[in-house]
Amino acid sequence: MADGVPGEELAVDTGWMTLLAPDEHGRRRRFRAWIFTPNVSRYRFVSPCFAETTASAIAACEAAWAFYGGVFKVIIQTADPLQPHVVPAFLEYAQARGFVIDPARVRRPTDKARCERSVPYVRDDCFGGERLATLEQARGRAGVWCREEAGLRRHSRTLRRPREHFEAVEHPVLLPAPITPYDVPLWSDPLVARDHYAQVAKALYSLPTRYIGRTLRARADQHTVRFYAGATLVKTHPRKAPGERSTDPTDFPAEKTAYALRDVAFLEREATRHGAAIGALAHVLLAVPLPWTRMRRVYALLGLVKRYGAPRVEEVCQLALAADLFDVTRLKRMLALAVPPPAAPPPPRVIPLARYLRPASDYTLTRPRDGGAR
Repeated sequence: MADGVPGEELAVDTGWMTLLAPDEHGRRRRFRAWIFTPNVSRYRFVSPCFAETTASAIAACEAAWAFYGGVFKVIIQTADPLQPHVVPAFLEYAQARGFVIDPARVRRPTDKARCERSVPYVRDDCFGGERLATLEQARGRAGVWCREEAGLRRHSRTLRRPREHFEAVEHPVLLPAPITPYDVPLWSDPLVARDHYAQVAKALYSLPTRYIGRTLRARADQHTVRFYAGATLVKTHPRKAPGERSTDPTDFPAEKTAYALRDVAFLEREATRHGAAIGALAHVLLAVPLPWTRMRRVYALLGLVKRYGAPRVEEVCQLALAADLFDVTRLKRMLALAVPPPAAPPPPRVIPLARYLRPASDYTLTRPRDGGAR
């Protein structure tokens, strides 16, 4: 297969390297490495890592662009040749840096021999016999090996030193190197709970009522969190630290907004609207160091107003304030046991006449006057 155009294609692969030196507990940890190989110059770059994740892939690419002084136009990676699957986070990174991901050529390891053959070469030549205690030492060793050892060793295929070959034909045609670090986004699929909140990175974000019970697509960066329903943007929140929450009052129904936002002043105004004594009792119930812990009692008091009417509750609240009685449960009992006002007497019942009622004379038998037989 032809090498291609200089500065265009960059093959990427990962492989297991060696073990680090034992730590203070005597344990040794094995690490991997991202290996970048330009198709023309073969000037390799190695970025050790512990886990092969999207975040480590983006970090390795950022280190590669700094190493090469520019961005290659096409990255060739291992994937399905017919249906390549690229995670959205890395696809978004590729669009931000201006390169194209090409997984379609990869069918088996022999189709990317330049990249696949480099894995045992890097493992044996770069890290073989080295005693490395930390991952930072492994990265330092990889940088020296790429520039001073493998980069200056004459390649058996091109018969040129990879570093000199790269600087001569590939570096001038690369895309400009990024000058600002990339903000790695976090993609997730949170479920909107019954309390209108969805969890992203251990923080809670409110969403409108119509999305309760649905699973949305969330994208979180350093500053914002965006929620999508399919391809439609549903909500945008500022990013919060783990354990915190971001609440939009418009996401809740009107009857639940005060409770969700712990608006105790709203509850006092609502109670005062039904009566002065009711408002005074609500104020007493909420006059504590943690007033939101008494919100349920005020909601119960407003429930009594809906059930028994404002005049009756106002009268009972006046008695309760005079007797320093601030127990909503006892108020409820007083209202339930109170004698209701006398109702108006019912109207007299009128019995309707039957439709075929016969007159009384039809049932009367007359006696003969002569005393004869009937």
